[in-house]
Amino acid sequence: MSPLLEICGLSVDIALDDAELHAVRGVGFRLERGETLCLVGESGCGKSLTLLAIMGLLPASASRSARILSLDGRDLRGLSESEMSDLRGERIAMIFQEPMTSLNPVYTIGNQLEEALMRHQKVSSTAARDRAVFLLEKVGIPAAARRLKQYPHQLSGGLRQRVMIAMSMMCEPDIILADEPTTALDVTIQAEILFLLQELQRDFNMSVILVTHDLGVVSRVADRVAVMYAGQIVEIGTAEDLFLSPLHPYTQGLLACIPIPGLIQRGKPLKWMPGMVPSLVGEFSGCSFYDRCVYPVDTCSTTDIDLGEHSSSHFYRCVWPAEVLREKNCGVVAHDC
Repeated sequence: MSPLLEICGLSVDIALDDAELHAVRGVGFRLERGETLCLVGESGCGKSLTLLAIMGLLPASASRSARILSLDGRDLRGLSESEMSDLRGERIAMIFQEPMTSLNPVYTIGNQLEEALMRHQKVSSTAARDRAVFLLEKVGIPAAARRLKQYPHQLSGGLRQRVMIAMSMMCEPDIILADEPTTALDVTIQAEILFLLQELQRDFNMSVILVTHDLGVVSRVADRVAVMYAGQIVEIGTAEDLFLSPLHPYTQGLLACIPIPGLIQRGKPLKWMPGMVPSLVGEFSGCSFYDRCVYPVDTCSTTDIDLGEHSSSHFYRCVWPAEVLREKNCGVVAHDC
């Protein structure tokens, strides 16, 4: 059976005054129906741009290219803006990081929810209103019918994010792209929103691509995890693969930096990963992690490294064999502060 979403060789380049920024470089993955894929990595590694490239919402200065970019077998690369607009919301929807900037401040919640359905389906305004009330109740918003008349500024951050989730569900899309949907929320509200997304995914059999920095979240919700660094996927596998047997030095460094209650003593230094992310402006070659890796070899700085197969579900981008990486266990890449 073919995947719901298939991507191969996805790149995003941004034109600068005198050079080009290679923000996303050769990203590829497959998303199955009902699956949750988490994209993780530090800020600026290309996670959000990957989602925007899938949606066809890149800024004017950016260009997208891919060998494969298909949704349920349909090639998205040559679609016009009008054709992509028909897919957004209907087949694939996005939940943005900050709902206050995603919702229109001069239209009521009801206007925006109903428009999302009536734009794609031939339904009456009454049917659209009923659908909006149903979904607001489904995402846990009390007095849903009354909320339809309110404006975004009249709702708390948590309620606005729930409205965004309800809006993304109006047409029952196949895929939800969630770009750090809990970043601006309190910790307790974050847990509620993530639990809500899981519940809705089960109820509507959706696929989800979740961008997050929080590896604790990833361990709870992900079926598979893709670790991004400097615009590339450096490791991808099941959540069990990534947490129990990480292979790429960057993945192991990230995990080593996680404070573990009971093992980190009060007053003791936390772990950190030395070095800086390389510039993605202009042309370069070799491993992007070369300058930060604790055991590079000479070829790492000059040879482009492909995403190699460790198993049918686990791939990583490194010259070292998996057996050596497991033995070295690059947790040592994280240093004491």
